Amino acid sequence: MTDTWWLNPCRAIDVSAYEQALARQQQLTKPAGSLGQLEALAVQLAGLQGRVKPSVDRLWIAIFAGDHGVVAEGVSAFPQEVTGQMLHNFVSGGAAISVLARQLDAQLEVVDLGTVTPALKLPGVRHLNLGAGTANFVKGPAMTAAQGRQALQAGRDSVLRALESGAQLFIGGEMGIGNTTAASALACALLDCPVKDLTGPGTGLNAQGVSQKVAVIERALALHAGQRGDALQTLFNLGGFEIVALVGAYLACAQEGVAVLVDGFICTVAALVATHLNPACREWLLFGHRGAEPGHRHVLQSLDTQPLLDLGLRLGEGSGAATAVPLLRLACALHGQMATFAEAAVADRPA
Repeated sequence: MTDTWWLNPCRAIDVSAYEQALARQQQLTKPAGSLGQLEALAVQLAGLQGRVKPSVDRLWIAIFAGDHGVVAEGVSAFPQEVTGQMLHNFVSGGAAISVLARQLDAQLEVVDLGTVTPALKLPGVRHLNLGAGTANFVKGPAMTAAQGRQALQAGRDSVLRALESGAQLFIGGEMGIGNTTAASALACALLDCPVKDLTGPGTGLNAQGVSQKVAVIERALALHAGQRGDALQTLFNLGGFEIVALVGAYLACAQEGVAVLVDGFICTVAALVATHLNPACREWLLFGHRGAEPGHRHVLQSLDTQPLLDLGLRLGEGSGAATAVPLLRLACALHGQMATFAEAAVADRPA
């Protein structure tokens, strides 16, 4: 029988830890609810970690990279060679996520699933070589089922390495010229939304470029319409290697009991796919920010979530999620270190 590990049950939330953390919040020296979303975050993390006083000190950031055949349709302002060049920038410390990882004292892993420069052998990068990027999905499936399964497993493997390192929080990032086109196509297929509502400039297309991108996605959706009801096949038809790896990582986190902080548009679309494949994973997903790409707002709404930040970011790489980590750490510190009314000998609110 073919292994379908992504369908395995997700870890259950620790209800006792959640309820004890919620009770603690009611006893801290502040009006109930006065720290708003910070309170809810701490309580949610308590349930996920099974600890009344959670923490997110140990952070794992995995960047998944891959190229996209659909770039041949003129959907990107940048050439595909940039994907490989950015891999070098990640491991040499010059990329935004590299700076953020240092600031957060995070483990940073870079996984190359398959780029148009397959001869790359960069120290510090895991080169998996699933293909020289995906195929052009307006002419056929972006990848074979075998490639898709390998990409799912690559995401899972990263999570297993994160677990070995003792990680308390997982952030997935992505790099791949053309991947906002793949993400928009996936979101349109899963949400049945008009393409123009979920398609934006990506790396900087002008209005004419966005119109071209919309037309390309509409062609792809028409080609693969017959399989739209199958979320896994739709992922393989329209996704990228790095998007599939993100899906695999998010599902593995939910199964292994690691909280996820989801990044921007592309990562949120991967989270959407993950919830279609295994709905129980949704409880393990926190959302770092609302990005500038117009489709991001729609996908976040479909997942019924309120992200932590709204700073107009549109870089990707996991950068928006990483920027939100200090808020999670502060939420945990407030929850764990504030005195209770009894400890501080402060009069509690009247009954």
